[in-house]
Amino acid sequence: MSPAFGKCYDPNGARFGIPTFPWKFAPDGLATRRQLRARGLRPGGQDIAAQVMRRSRRRKSGVSVAYLYRVDAAKPVRPMTPARAAALAKAMLARRTCPECRTDAGYCIPTSLGMCVTCAYPEEQRTA
Repeated sequence: MSPAFGKCYDPNGARFGIPTFPWKFAPDGLATRRQLRARGLRPGGQDIAAQVMRRSRRRKSGVSVAYLYRVDAAKPVRPMTPARAAALAKAMLARRTCPECRTDAGYCIPTSLGMCVTCAYPEEQRTA
């Protein structure tokens, strides 16, 4: 057993408070939010059942953690209603509308520019 495996293996939850498993060694019947979503499920208000952990150079703490939920207690994803679809369409339209020229750019306006590319770089648009 590698040292990293031993530090992440705590099936009783004595060290971390909840059962902890190394990456890719979670028991059957548990899934992450993304895995639940791929199956058409959601946690549905249940508590975290366990976690998987692995070493990570990107994280300040040195470990990456993913929480696991019970698949048998998960609920189906709520269906898309017409009102929710309309609200999402309105939000996406707001992200695509340039505040300078008030036109639909056809893409999400970059937050770094705050306006469409045509308004941000007008001199380059004249030469092209």
